[in-house]
Amino acid sequence: MKVANNWKDYEVISTGKGEKLERWGKVYLLRPDPQVIWECGQDLKKFSLLNAHYIRENTGGGKWKILKNFPESWTISYKNLKFKIKPMGFKHTGLFPEQAVNWDKMIDLVKKSNRPINALNLFAYTGGASVALASAGASVTHVDASKGMVERAKENMALSGLSDKPVRYIVDDCFKFVQREIRRGKKYDVIILDPPSYGRGPNGEMWKLENNLFDFLKECKKVLSDNPLFVLLNSYTTGLQACVLKNLLQLVFNAKKIDADEIGLPTKDGIVLPCGASAFAEF
Repeated sequence: MKVANNWKDYEVISTGKGEKLERWGKVYLLRPDPQVIWECGQDLKKFSLLNAHYIRENTGGGKWKILKNFPESWTISYKNLKFKIKPMGFKHTGLFPEQAVNWDKMIDLVKKSNRPINALNLFAYTGGASVALASAGASVTHVDASKGMVERAKENMALSGLSDKPVRYIVDDCFKFVQREIRRGKKYDVIILDPPSYGRGPNGEMWKLENNLFDFLKECKKVLSDNPLFVLLNSYTTGLQACVLKNLLQLVFNAKKIDADEIGLPTKDGIVLPCGASAFAEF
């Protein structure tokens, strides 16, 4: 497992009974986590510094219970990268901190390439990977179906002092965007895919990971340049293990090296919280 252990503004304090207690800068949040099937020696809801607790509802979804006042949004840093944090519906905060292990690797690969890199970030959310790539000197095309998340990505780029970098923001269904890029003959040296388990595009397009991912990867291969650097595939679906991601990249891309593993976050309890899997195909 690859562990994101270089954070200073974020940490997992404790886990237990289906929840994780986290520190985001100076704000403490308690959120559900399906991987946490164990108990802990304390009632996390009684943590003295807790600001808010996300509570699931029987009808589906949930809501935040505010225990201590905190800003509507605030900024945290990872090395020289900065991100806006804002608790949203469905327990999200706008950032997946475990992805820091991938940010580090992609920054290193782009810098060591010593050439212009054109990167495509699909299902790009609030742009953690886009910010990392831009900071390393890559030109980035950032694509997500949610206009709100794309706007947040622009904010994160500005917070990191990267607004003047060559970044193109696209609000669109990722599959349709890739098909158009194929017709245009557009090519990319880096492709990053962070697909949801389920999703719906801006015009009602349906996405189900297990049914659509393999065919989508084959389409993505058509926009990969003749001198590619890497392809990164992430999955948060518990049924898709790292080896599945590796198999997908191996079957679709003719890469020199494919590195696939679980990714996780260290906790102050002394254990590691699993947070999905990633696979890097390097060329």
